[in-house]
Amino acid sequence: MASTWRTLAASLSAGALLLTVFGCSPVDSISSSSAQPSTTSSPSATATPEPSQTAEEQQSTADMIGQAPEGAQDNALTVLDTLAVKGRAPKTGYSRDQFGAAWADVDHNGCDTRNDILNRDLTDKTYKANTHDCVVASGVLQDPYTGTRIDFVRGQDTSAAVQIDHVVALSDAWQKGAQQLTEDERRNLANDPYNLLAVDGPSNQRKSDGDAATWLPSNTGFRCEYVARQIGVKQKYRLWVTQAEHDAMANVLATCPTQTIPADGGVITPVQAEQQPAQTVEPQPTQEVPAPQPAPTQEPAPQPAQQDTNVYYKNCTAVRAAGKAPLHQGEPGYSSKLDRDGDGIACE
Repeated sequence: MASTWRTLAASLSAGALLLTVFGCSPVDSISSSSAQPSTTSSPSATATPEPSQTAEEQQSTADMIGQAPEGAQDNALTVLDTLAVKGRAPKTGYSRDQFGAAWADVDHNGCDTRNDILNRDLTDKTYKANTHDCVVASGVLQDPYTGTRIDFVRGQDTSAAVQIDHVVALSDAWQKGAQQLTEDERRNLANDPYNLLAVDGPSNQRKSDGDAATWLPSNTGFRCEYVARQIGVKQKYRLWVTQAEHDAMANVLATCPTQTIPADGGVITPVQAEQQPAQTVEPQPTQEVPAPQPAPTQEPAPQPAQQDTNVYYKNCTAVRAAGKAPLHQGEPGYSSKLDRDGDGIACE
């Protein structure tokens, strides 16, 4: 028994000697081999997906906004025949908020959509100081809806002379398929330059949420392009037309059977303005005389005689609940505090 204990003690002493010579223990070896991968692999697993995901989200919006529909430059009559023809859905649930905040900066260029369109459609522009050439202070619009020149000056009493029109009105879109769109798609529709034009303010107010069956521009030379753009927007956002709307569009396009779906976001308004006198010889001089003076052209819009000081809305929620949105300057209940961008249109 004693010899057995001596043999065991000798073996343990030899093992201790080996550990001392090689300077490492089995425990240290396991710890270093298991800990090392966690410190080297973890950053590589989390560093790359996050930036690429953010870029993809931004690119998705950038790809959607401003693009022409798939049928761009196709014959407008041909594309019209591809649109579904259905009855108008109820307006239940509609509000401007269903299409996101008014004039959001959806393309992330640091400038709201209204000023983006003014920048695109106006010439001879000046800008509000310290806005990085974003906020348009003045400019000239060759208006496609009337064929006249409008001198735009930004201000509470003058901005309404030029308004940004949704070629396919949002209320009309809501009743013809937009209820089935996602929130992002509706926001894109409301801010898509392809569906937006800077136009004569009073004409925009008369149009309201009308479709081609109820309203067309007084400038007959622009009607073909106007209807073709509506068709392009409806194709792009999977919206339908009513039978009356389809027939009205077809009647317009019958006068220009080679009209194509526009491929860009704007219109060539200077050329349109030059052609207009030949198309409407008599009315044109009366339209051109007051054009350099914006104030007279705005007199019908404010309608001060109709102002009812007894009508008051606490906020835009109250305006929409009353079914009065949007409110235009001069209409009962309009106030500057409800007009966030000072363009003469409150609770857009």
